[in-house]
Amino acid sequence: MTAPLRLRLDTAALQDNWRALARISGPAACGAAVKANGYGLGATVVASHLAAAGCRDFFVATWAEAERLAGLGLPNLSVLHGVRDADMDLARSAMARPVLSTPAQVTRWRDAGGGACDVMVDTGMNRLGVAPQDVHDGLLDGLRIETLMSHLACADEDHPMNARQRDRFASLAGVTGARRMSLANSAGIALGSGYHFDLVRPGIALYGGVPRDDLAGVIRQVAYPEAQILQRRTVRAGDTVGYNATWTATHDTEVAILNLGYADGYRRAFSDRGSGEGGALPVIGRVSMDLVAIDVTARPALAEGDWVTLDYALPAAAMRSGVSQYELLTGLGTRFAKQG
Repeated sequence: MTAPLRLRLDTAALQDNWRALARISGPAACGAAVKANGYGLGATVVASHLAAAGCRDFFVATWAEAERLAGLGLPNLSVLHGVRDADMDLARSAMARPVLSTPAQVTRWRDAGGGACDVMVDTGMNRLGVAPQDVHDGLLDGLRIETLMSHLACADEDHPMNARQRDRFASLAGVTGARRMSLANSAGIALGSGYHFDLVRPGIALYGGVPRDDLAGVIRQVAYPEAQILQRRTVRAGDTVGYNATWTATHDTEVAILNLGYADGYRRAFSDRGSGEGGALPVIGRVSMDLVAIDVTARPALAEGDWVTLDYALPAAAMRSGVSQYELLTGLGTRFAKQG
């Protein structure tokens, strides 16, 4: 049985996005966040193509994600959530470096003689990270730190917090003996060279997301959801389509039912707002769990079994649905057969 849903990946666009971000980043190395299964697109496929393009630094969230990539032989793989007691066996196997983010993790790693590591510093986001003052006070003494990093909270906005975080992070230069410093995510890269330091860590922009207008026209779409038509029907004027009868035909309308729904990550927010084939095939009525109705009057040749490409350029889809680009991408479900 072949899947009635396909997620077509433009791997050339993925590589071009990485190359574009690397150029913008100047002398800083350009890594890649491949957490959350490569932002939902398949971490193994994504990491393989990015490595072929020249990427040498990769970031996942958990040790389970690192283990799934171990066979690729990536040059540098870091686990952003650090190291728990339960992770120590995997962490000491040297398949990846932990990004230590709490004093307890620092102590655990140091006492185990764990070797090279990365460290996350909290410069104002109040999420993961050790305090800058603790770094100045010697918390990290005795560690062999490859990359000292922090994370920007508001890089997608022109917010005064960006400069404050940058300056707090810059004050740690030379304090720890870390070989590299890293601050910028995708949006942070667009903030300029003062945010690049030695290594940048793009995520969403690799996969077609545009977190700042500065990157519009630079980043290409990567993911193209495609769904198969289950049925084509004529809906007569005055009849309704879908749950709660939210759409009523004003004239006889040709309608196709797609094998796609919110269980696949095609959100209910696309009800009467989504479209396919470059806007030619509007979504009509409610998106349900497994099915979507589209108006195919403009495409008389489309029939049962044919495929429709949904309009899913992330900036436009996010504006249309009110759902963030990150959620639209990582929420695509497991019923898609990935191609590319």
